[in-house]
Amino acid sequence: MNRSFRLLTIRDIELRIHITFPLILVWAAFIFGSQTGAVSGAVFGIIAISLLFVVVALHELGHSFAAQYFGVPVKQIVLTPIGGVAQLQNMPERPIQELIIAIAGPAVNFIIAGAMLLVALPFGSELLGLDLLLNGFGVLSVPAIFTYVFVYNLVLAVFNLIPAFPLDGGRIFRAGLAFFLPYARATNIAALVGRGFAILLGIYALFTFQIFMVVIAVFIFFAGSQEARYVSVRDKLRGYSVQQVFSANAHRLAPSSTLQQAYQMMIYTGQRDFPVTIGETLVGFLSRSMLLDALRTQKSYTWIENIMRRDMPTVAPHEDLHVVRERMMASEQDALPVVESGRFLGIITRRHIEELYRWIQSTPSGVVNTQSA
Repeated sequence: MNRSFRLLTIRDIELRIHITFPLILVWAAFIFGSQTGAVSGAVFGIIAISLLFVVVALHELGHSFAAQYFGVPVKQIVLTPIGGVAQLQNMPERPIQELIIAIAGPAVNFIIAGAMLLVALPFGSELLGLDLLLNGFGVLSVPAIFTYVFVYNLVLAVFNLIPAFPLDGGRIFRAGLAFFLPYARATNIAALVGRGFAILLGIYALFTFQIFMVVIAVFIFFAGSQEARYVSVRDKLRGYSVQQVFSANAHRLAPSSTLQQAYQMMIYTGQRDFPVTIGETLVGFLSRSMLLDALRTQKSYTWIENIMRRDMPTVAPHEDLHVVRERMMASEQDALPVVESGRFLGIITRRHIEELYRWIQSTPSGVVNTQSA
């Protein structure tokens, strides 16, 4: 989701638009323009789809506000050609909280539908007419656009309530199962149902030549699988802490090290992220991406202290691995320095966590003895 730009910020939530978003407007202009054979049809498509995505944004804000109510940070909302995504830092494991967060999105759609009905009531069929539903859309007029947004606002709500994970209905389904089953087990069942629905939707879309629906089916299939794995990793990592897997022998850089020295150390050691220390005190951090970016714009003899990150978040050795993993994902970092009482101890990387997860998976008892490397 990095390839997006900020539109506005609401209650500390960034509303962003993905760079591919204009594709849906081009598609709408082509479809409605082809159906009507007029430029006005293309304009109708652009306006109607733009307004529909305003509805999508409100839908995602419904989820986001509900999440914030339960203390769940919301990083951003990103609008893409196939819909919106509210990026929550984590999903609460209490079923009732996930249930409310999942319901909040479709609830916004039904509130919007009710408000639109109230607006249309004084105008009767002039603003919201059955003839528009029967004869199709594409006529550039206020009633046609109003009716289109009203109908597809409800379609969005109903489609999202299908019990296919990771749609809202699938999350509601998982929350219901989680009242009686372990969270990971409930997720696996919901993801399995979601993948089954995605396969059926994909087959139907292929036979009816609905390419856009094929894309949605593929998204549902893989997003559900990804969520199931995420929950599985989190469940397996419970009980393990940073001190069991972090690397205490990580290679370090000094503030006076040069870009060339850092690059050579990365090549010869295979280490991708480097703490910058003075004695046992962490003063900065240099990631692989930062190093490569600097090599393109700075001289090879530039000191590391001029490009290193000084505000890098740190972790303590006693912290739970699943919490640290979520922090890495939220901050989009592949490694974090381990610090205790101001003293640098080493680094922990996503690779350390992934290796532990694989070991746990391959161990019949699910228990692995680990020590610092």
